Amino acid sequence: MDHQAFASDLFHNRITRRQVLWLLGASALSAASGCATSPVGSGSILVGMSEDEEKAVDRKVAPQQFSQDLGPVQDAPLNQYLGDVGRRLHAQSHRPQMPYSYRVLNANYVNAYTFPGGAMGVTRGILVDLDDEAELAALLGHELGHVNARHAAQRQGQAMVASVAATGINIIGSAAGFGGLTDIGTQLGASALLSSYSRDNEREADALGQEYMVRAGYPASGMVGLQQLLVNQEKESPGMLQTMFSTHPMSRERRDTAKQLAETKYAASNGRDKGRERFMDNTASLRRIKPTIEACQKGEVAMSRKDYGKAEEGFRTALKATPRDYAANLLFAKCLSAQDKDAQALEYARAATTIYPQEAQAQKLVGVLALAQKDPGTAYEHLDRYDRLMPGDAGVTFLKGVSLEGMGRRQEAANQYAAYLKRTQKGQAAEYAYSRLRGWGYVK
Repeated sequence: MDHQAFASDLFHNRITRRQVLWLLGASALSAASGCATSPVGSGSILVGMSEDEEKAVDRKVAPQQFSQDLGPVQDAPLNQYLGDVGRRLHAQSHRPQMPYSYRVLNANYVNAYTFPGGAMGVTRGILVDLDDEAELAALLGHELGHVNARHAAQRQGQAMVASVAATGINIIGSAAGFGGLTDIGTQLGASALLSSYSRDNEREADALGQEYMVRAGYPASGMVGLQQLLVNQEKESPGMLQTMFSTHPMSRERRDTAKQLAETKYAASNGRDKGRERFMDNTASLRRIKPTIEACQKGEVAMSRKDYGKAEEGFRTALKATPRDYAANLLFAKCLSAQDKDAQALEYARAATTIYPQEAQAQKLVGVLALAQKDPGTAYEHLDRYDRLMPGDAGVTFLKGVSLEGMGRRQEAANQYAAYLKRTQKGQAAEYAYSRLRGWGYVK
């Protein structure tokens, strides 16, 4: 078997965030499960994670997901602004001691999500659609509601009681090496975690979010505005609506509930400043590239349908408007790769690495594409950069072994294959790694 051809047919497909959380809670962290007092009420809740374990999940998993969502936008004032609004809110929450953090992500789809310890991401796709700071406060408040009610910890308890198990890291074949990322359903890992929130979880997060924003000095009508935006999105572009509100078709019900609370319980708050001017000033840099973001959205929806001609049109439009947009370059590279146009794809993936050299995903894509082009030296260079930026990816360990073997560096390749086999012993890649070690006399 030609090892370079074999490697060019592989890519790394991550576990969903829901599975990772179950795995961490059920085995990698601890097997403790029991009742705890709800932080937001007097009742008891079944939890499968302690507070320390919730924080550990964030440290282990959040960087991986944020990277999959193309990393934070490299705009320090914008991220500072988001953090300022978040801190104003979480200071009024039931668990102000949690290590909350906030970042705007380069992802184009409509979403905001948080991990159980408070690490939160807001996509640029939703941020450019908000009208004012009150709507932003509603968005962040909802996510803080999930953290404060310990919904992730409760799901961990339920999952462990049901003996839910997660699979190991998977290596699966693809002619282009990264074809799986053309499927929006698998690309948007954040929504996989959110899919296990119950209707009651979502209602509670809404109620807590509206409470926190009012406590923090915002008008309760901001939650109504946010929910109306999502109702509109559901009608106008359901293909990109992968949000905390999309798991259950409840947007209208939840909008109406928020409106009822704003008009009754929180009626006194509605004369407050919505912070529109402040919001517009602080998000101006992002809103300037809204046409680029919208073009990327169209390209991604077309990619999910395997309509590559329309996808290319979307990404070319985005790049014409903003040539040095990291997300547009990386997504166009994936689109071209999905069509076996690897040489062209490599050009755009390389461009992405020069725009955001500190972000991992473009480095990985260059590495995979270089292997497909039978350039193991370049492949290893970029896979190693990915490994330094985002350690722990077994698939990259394997591909580094393939690259080193292609360069004639047998001992180093053997070390990578052995490291890979310590992580997983099943599948075509494991069989290949073992066959090389056996053929070279390292194992009998």
